[in-house]
Amino acid sequence: MKECNQCGKCCIKYGGGDLSVTTDEIEMWALFNPNIYEYVKDDEIWFDPTTGVRLSTCPFLEIAPKKAPHDKTLYTCSIYLDRPEDCRHYPSLVSEMIRDECEMIEPVDIQNQTRAQHKLNIIMIDSRT
Repeated sequence: MKECNQCGKCCIKYGGGDLSVTTDEIEMWALFNPNIYEYVKDDEIWFDPTTGVRLSTCPFLEIAPKKAPHDKTLYTCSIYLDRPEDCRHYPSLVSEMIRDECEMIEPVDIQNQTRAQHKLNIIMIDSRT
């Protein structure tokens, strides 16, 4: 299994209305991160703060500046340290990664998913506190 290469597939696929947040997360954003909280509506995320319409992508997903014109597009999260818990925990299962065509997966991981899951758990240990 490779380290994350910032392909953005997970954020693009799940960054719209497919994420949930906890009441605690919303309360923390309201107190300490009003720039994030303004995208919350009725305890759900990501809504346009002006129109109230649900956004189709996460407003905090950004394209990283390219160092050279032919470099691959890389994505970053402008609220990485304060991102929702759903984001912190993804990916949690190798089967999810296979389904979502995650670029971390290698052919050997598909052949030995138990070993791949163990490696994923090690890679993600800091996100799953």
